[in-house]
Amino acid sequence: MAYSIRGILYTAPKLIYILLFIVILFQDKIPAQLYQYDTENLRLINNGEASKYLVKYVGQCFENALKFHRELYNYNSDEITTLLVYDLNDFGNAGAGTIPRNHIVLSIAPLNYEYETSPANERFNTTFNHELVHLVTLDQSTSADRFYRTIFGGKVGESSDDPLTIIYAYLSDPRRSTPRWWKEGIAVFLETWMAGGIGRAMGGYDEMVFRTLVQEEKPIYDIISLETEGTQTDFQVGANSYLYGTRFMSYLALKYGPEKLVKWTSRYEDSDAYFASEFNNIYNLTLSEAWDQWIVFENNFQKKNLEKIQLNPVTPYRTLSTRPLGALSRAFYDSTNSTIYAAVDFPGQVAQIVAYDTRTGNAEKIHDVKGAALYYVTSLAFDPTSQTLFYTTDNNDWRSLYSINIKSGEEKLLLKEERIGDLVFNQADKSLWGIRHFNGQSTLVRMPHPYSEWNQIYTWPFGQDMYNIDISRDGKNVTGALAEINGQQLLIRMNIDSIMLGNFSYDTLFNFENTIPANFVFSDDGNYLYGTSYYSGVSNIYRYDFDKKDMEIMSNSETGFFRPVPISIDSILAFKFTSEGFQPIVIANKPELNVNAIDFLGQQIVEQHPIVEDWIAPAPSSINIDSIMTDPKAYSVFTDFGVVSFYPVVQGYKDYFSYGLRFNLSDPIGFQNIHLTASYSPYSQLPVNERYHLDFAYSYLNWKFESTYNRADFYDLFGPTKSSRKGYSLGLNYHKNIIYDTPRIMDYTIFTNYYGNLERLPDYQNVSVNYDNYFNAGFHFNYQDLRASLGAVDREKGYRLKVSSNNNFVNKTIYPHINTNFDFGFALPINHSSIWLRSSVGYSYGNRLEPLANFYFGGFGNNYVDNLDEKRYREYYSFPGVELNHIGGTNFGKIMFEWNLPPIRFSSVGFSSFFLNYARTSLFSTVITTNIDSDDYRRSLANIGAQVDFKFIMFFHLKMTFSFGYAMAFEKDQSRSDELMFSLKIL
Repeated sequence: MAYSIRGILYTAPKLIYILLFIVILFQDKIPAQLYQYDTENLRLINNGEASKYLVKYVGQCFENALKFHRELYNYNSDEITTLLVYDLNDFGNAGAGTIPRNHIVLSIAPLNYEYETSPANERFNTTFNHELVHLVTLDQSTSADRFYRTIFGGKVGESSDDPLTIIYAYLSDPRRSTPRWWKEGIAVFLETWMAGGIGRAMGGYDEMVFRTLVQEEKPIYDIISLETEGTQTDFQVGANSYLYGTRFMSYLALKYGPEKLVKWTSRYEDSDAYFASEFNNIYNLTLSEAWDQWIVFENNFQKKNLEKIQLNPVTPYRTLSTRPLGALSRAFYDSTNSTIYAAVDFPGQVAQIVAYDTRTGNAEKIHDVKGAALYYVTSLAFDPTSQTLFYTTDNNDWRSLYSINIKSGEEKLLLKEERIGDLVFNQADKSLWGIRHFNGQSTLVRMPHPYSEWNQIYTWPFGQDMYNIDISRDGKNVTGALAEINGQQLLIRMNIDSIMLGNFSYDTLFNFENTIPANFVFSDDGNYLYGTSYYSGVSNIYRYDFDKKDMEIMSNSETGFFRPVPISIDSILAFKFTSEGFQPIVIANKPELNVNAIDFLGQQIVEQHPIVEDWIAPAPSSINIDSIMTDPKAYSVFTDFGVVSFYPVVQGYKDYFSYGLRFNLSDPIGFQNIHLTASYSPYSQLPVNERYHLDFAYSYLNWKFESTYNRADFYDLFGPTKSSRKGYSLGLNYHKNIIYDTPRIMDYTIFTNYYGNLERLPDYQNVSVNYDNYFNAGFHFNYQDLRASLGAVDREKGYRLKVSSNNNFVNKTIYPHINTNFDFGFALPINHSSIWLRSSVGYSYGNRLEPLANFYFGGFGNNYVDNLDEKRYREYYSFPGVELNHIGGTNFGKIMFEWNLPPIRFSSVGFSSFFLNYARTSLFSTVITTNIDSDDYRRSLANIGAQVDFKFIMFFHLKMTFSFGYAMAFEKDQSRSDELMFSLKIL
């Protein structure tokens, strides 16, 4: 039967077009108005008046860094970079990318200075010095790269919808096919020297990490195990990419010179597209050989530093736990029960607040920490009188304040998303104090009992940040660390009575220069402050004596001591850094006579290659931003909307190949997108009207409109699941988050679709129909709280509720469907192992002889080559052991038991460009009953099965999963059936 576009438009319900018209009519109305500022190189987008005061300085920092890197890398590009400035996190961060266009996102909040993992330099200057390295090294191109960018209409990003984009992406932007350690290593290396040596290439934390590995005789990760273990199972997870990348590149700079390092990370004519091959060209040895040589060097280098430390007596200590605690918050010691209260986060268990009994060595969980931070977990305060702990959640977003009573376990939300951290309890008046981050500034705040509101004490001007505060037991003084805009770090004291009257001033107790005064806390008598610093290169405990007005060193550590708590006149509780996290110890409360400074790898680079002293970037003020930046204008999704890429595609339609093109269009920040794929199947076996295929999708914020014509799909080339369909469709859906408080999410989707000239049901390939068009509308409601620990490969605990209604209209008859799914899981004592119960029920109001009135179940559902979730057996419509759509019914009940075994990690299996990451095994058993209300049509089946997934990594960033599954199904009075599943998931 022939059909036309005119017929489609005439037949489709008017509702779809009315809704689409509404979307288009209002599509230029941005929910929160954004403003755009332009220079020749920059499109800066800011969200209104509040942070407007930062725009010009941000522009200066960007232009200053771009000018430096253009000269260093001989980088020339006329592409404008889009910079989105926002304040949606409580700590500053940024990210840069080149797909589909050059872009940077910048969070303006103050940095997180924990353990000196962030440099002390001014944050925006440092950030752009770092992020522009990413843009330049990834975007820099040769004539061959530019040729492919021309024929593809831009730089192509890998898409699981069209796996050929893996090839196109490499051709148009080959340096994206690099490991994260490569990207971050060169960025941190250059950022350090652009700031005159302030940065992690000269940092005490990085030195400590590798010194600790050598001291403990632990292996340094090789080039593959860094990706399979170091960034996955280590308590520092992704941060290891920064550590190892910076260290390896510093080694190369020391041995072969910084100029050669810059050349290796450059893309120039005649350079090899693949970074590892180019390494061989530059250094005349393989990357793996150089990495092995660096490990030998690093071991020798750190052994010499350990010898230097040991020239003075190393501080003896008594361990309180044989097991390190992973990442660690501020800790409190309760002398009444010899218990340490702290928040910890280590691989295998969800982050939690614990009570650690120092007498028995037992740790008891008090409460999980939602939204734990990487290094400090949560901001924690303690009221010893009421036995109440105060802590923050969502520590990577907008923090909320909670309290929990240790004895009763009662938890209470005090302040929601008020963005307050660095908590400290004032025992004199029971108030709570903290530091609030808002609009790029730090504010000292006070929260009086019962902590339902906060009062502003003082807001520091931009460029100054206060952190790590403490209050004396008598409530008279508050101390803290103050970061100056020039990188200086001060330990300061303020009189509380004075600042409460509005007379704000402070005394500088000690200037730590460019090292951070960390976690200084009062002794009970108020005569001393105890804290730590890398002042000698090693993190040791220091004591400030108020009477002497002098700083004394209290330890000589081989690795590093942190977070000291004076627990008596003669003892200090502290935490020793280990390769597995922080270990509680006790040391004597007495000063050390002397400690030796260690050697820094970065300092040796300066001494042997003084060229890095010439790499200091000019001050951002050297850029006359007023002469190059335009006045603000409202951001429009149309102004720079256009094609970002187009490329050939291969698809499958039924059992035939289809060849065509895909076009991608977008505005600079991705609010509005269009994807259009058109293809043709040149086979006489197909009717003429089935040889053309079209897929059009338009999205704007929460809205999406999609239209298909003889839908084709790449993965239909492999089967057994087929999503290609004869006919046409028009669809519109709206998605909205009611709650987005990760991991707690509540959202819904409303959808409507029209299908015409059908042969089979859109969702069930094995179910044919005797009508050729129908209308469909419904909704999905989802509420979930799913959590995982560090190093997890899947969710390990939590719950999820999903309610769906899918209502079909055909021949003036409605067939309503509703189904509900509920999943509940809990973690086992075995790390990364969990038990899940997954249940589903559904009901349809219709004649069970009508296909549209039924639910259908069967099969694993995976294609031999696939792009959807490899754990498809978890879906309510799956039932491994029988064929696809084999089981049907107008109502059903289904329950699955699933046990996820711990993943098996593979240290170094494969090659640097293709290696095996891990294997995980899941065991499951399911019971289903359909047509529960009918003795004649009721069916009950059970199955038992297993699935093993092997995760592979290609070119360091492309993930492939090979899955093997087997299941047996059983039905009364029927022969046992089974199913074997093989599937390769791409990306």
